[in-house]
Amino acid sequence: MTGPDQPAPPAGWYPDPDGNPALVRWWNGVSWSDVATPAGPGVAVRTSPVLAPSAPLPSPVPPMAEPDAPSSSARTAWIIGVSLLVLVAVVVTAIFLGSSDADPVAEPTASSGAPVPSAGPEFPPGTVKIIDEASGISYPYLGENWYEFDLGMQAEVTAIAGQYFVTQDVTPGGSTFIAQCTSGPLAEGLGWAGPSTLQSTMQAVADSARFNYYPRPNERTVLREEARDVDGHAAYLYVFQLAWDAPGYAASGERAAMLLIDVGRPAPALLYISIPNTHAELYGVIDRVIDAVEVL
Repeated sequence: MTGPDQPAPPAGWYPDPDGNPALVRWWNGVSWSDVATPAGPGVAVRTSPVLAPSAPLPSPVPPMAEPDAPSSSARTAWIIGVSLLVLVAVVVTAIFLGSSDADPVAEPTASSGAPVPSAGPEFPPGTVKIIDEASGISYPYLGENWYEFDLGMQAEVTAIAGQYFVTQDVTPGGSTFIAQCTSGPLAEGLGWAGPSTLQSTMQAVADSARFNYYPRPNERTVLREEARDVDGHAAYLYVFQLAWDAPGYAASGERAAMLLIDVGRPAPALLYISIPNTHAELYGVIDRVIDAVEVL
């Protein structure tokens, strides 16, 4: 928290308050985000003395006890102290024996009062890039609190790799809501017939995801739609915003990006990035990932 004479710093990316020099964390003007991201191109890092990581304080050194001066009352105090210890031991033993037949009571666990999102399997230490051999592409690992995707198959691909974190453990429909950055070879039945069908296939993929993974009804606003070149391979980018009004959902919308790449295999590679608006401070990772995709 800030002192009474210092205004709260403005929202933005700041050095990680835990002291990790390779990471930055989002400050929303009041509190820290729960997701950090590596510092790098496209991430404007602010500085503030209020939010600067603090060095750990040294442990206090207990004062040296001075020896008591010889006194005629020292022996009396010692005898009283021993008597009190014996009395306490007797009372504790009686309480223990009296309660030994009672049912065991579980100790309460500490809680911050806020729900803690579920965690998935962690990437190996030193991971900087996700290499998806099945689809033939690679892209950046987004860092701390992004977990290796292990939530099963999605309809638009035949295999899946990537990263995610949970933004809502249980939705009204009983599913988990997530932010994700995943990839895989495109599934059949979505209109792929070579590079000339990149745009039409992308539209079919976006419609499928909108139907399968989001509350309905929802409204879609297309933010960007363009042909691209990825490592000398034809590709098509589709970025859109969804909005909905559905009781019980933590998010009321999401920004998503899909990149379809002709990697020279029977099926193109599909990269899918989605960020619920509960974590809108992470929208910037979309361009960061898209610009760093490589074909294997």
